[in-house]
Amino acid sequence: MHCWVDGRPADALSLKDRGLAYGDGLFETIAVRSGQPQLLERHLQRLAEGCRRLALNADQVLIRNEVLAYAAALGEGVLKLMLTRGDSLRGYAADPAATARRILQGAAWPAYPPANAEQGVVLFPCATRLSEQPLLAGLKHLNRLEQVLARAEWRDSEHAEGLMLDGAGRVIEAVFSNLFLVSQGRLLTADLSRCGVAGVMRAEILFQAASLGISVDVTDISLDQLQRADEVFVCNSVYGIWPVRACAGMRWSAGPLTRKLQGITRALLDA
Repeated sequence: MHCWVDGRPADALSLKDRGLAYGDGLFETIAVRSGQPQLLERHLQRLAEGCRRLALNADQVLIRNEVLAYAAALGEGVLKLMLTRGDSLRGYAADPAATARRILQGAAWPAYPPANAEQGVVLFPCATRLSEQPLLAGLKHLNRLEQVLARAEWRDSEHAEGLMLDGAGRVIEAVFSNLFLVSQGRLLTADLSRCGVAGVMRAEILFQAASLGISVDVTDISLDQLQRADEVFVCNSVYGIWPVRACAGMRWSAGPLTRKLQGITRALLDA
């Protein structure tokens, strides 16, 4: 399927685009089922917050309409929406009046093994650390070099994801997923005010947990807490939830709370 640039089919982009030059922009990766973008409101809410914080001029109504139209044409698969600040001349200074460029791409569903969801996955302990930048923390901005470096650390099929820490050794997330712990019936996930990506599936799980009366802590997490957890799982908006069964000698079982939330998120993504 053709890519769209500013609402029109295209196969090229300007060499002056600031997304290419500086990673100056945002993106969303959206699951599409039967022509419908899943968790669309959460994606658009995060995108709008990113536009506010990066001061990107973007027409949110236009973006919604284009995503709906592109998803309908795609039918089934994964839609990637990118916003860049558009073109500029050499230098970091940007035109404050520039309108964000909209790029839409479609892809087939990734061929994840069913065993990832059924039996759980093994995480690779990444040496690459996440740097702290509160101004960008939580955003899904276009500069993903830390994740690129982390993902290059393993090539084997044993590891489906990688565990990422920050510079202080706090547990933050996985390479392309968020991470949750279950400890004595409580759900824990990392505080993302310094670094990390605030995933839309993470937001949905926090909402569902609150609706179910499950206690949730958004807090700093140590490796010791991770090791002592009763259950561990990772999540994102494409595959839902994968239980984690091992990482660097640590081992867990897919417990009842993981399975309960997994069923809820599967129903959301299959709707």
